Amino acid sequence: MMHSFGKPSSVSPSTESALAGRTRMVVLQVGSGIALVAVAVWMGGLVALGALAAPVIFARVPLPTSADAMTVVFRRFDTVAMACASVVLATEAVRAALRMPFRRFDHARAFVSAAAAVVAVFEGIHVSPRIAHLHAQGVLRGLGGAGLELSRLHDLAELCGQAELGLLTVVIALHVVTLSSGRAHGPPPARDSSQGSVDGADRDPAAAAAAAAAAAAARGGPEPGR
Repeated sequence: MMHSFGKPSSVSPSTESALAGRTRMVVLQVGSGIALVAVAVWMGGLVALGALAAPVIFARVPLPTSADAMTVVFRRFDTVAMACASVVLATEAVRAALRMPFRRFDHARAFVSAAAAVVAVFEGIHVSPRIAHLHAQGVLRGLGGAGLELSRLHDLAELCGQAELGLLTVVIALHVVTLSSGRAHGPPPARDSSQGSVDGADRDPAAAAAAAAAAAAARGGPEPGR
């Protein structure tokens, strides 16, 4: 007695397309979620330090203690900001490695993310260390040549923070657009094979006659037209 072993069922192209679309959507959502968390930490630190902590410390704590304390805080936050920038850029790199489709706003999001990362790195490796060095030498803002340089560096650091906030706001908006577009262009629902046969029969008269004959034979009745 012959035993038939089941063969692995072949996956139709429409099913493969639907699975690929779902996979891309999951990668899109996870990548954007991770990037948005990093951006939130990055932006939150900028706002908390620049708009809240620094004005209060400089207003209530005398110099040079306040300057020394905030220099340490800002130097530590530079590390956090650069780490967040690395995470954001890593999510873009993963999308590129997976060869996910890139539309115009995807290219814009990647470009703006890279620009924000460049500003954060510039501040972290050039501006903040120089400020810390001048404060360690006891330089006061606006006094002498070194003091003027310190004032210029503080203004540059403030400008960098404002630029990062603006760029990160654009990054968030572009991530929202990406997620909205991903849902709008989600994978199409899988078509039922029987429905596809009926649709094909409707378009082809010969196929319609064959389908009617098969249905009549299944019922045990005479074929139509005979």
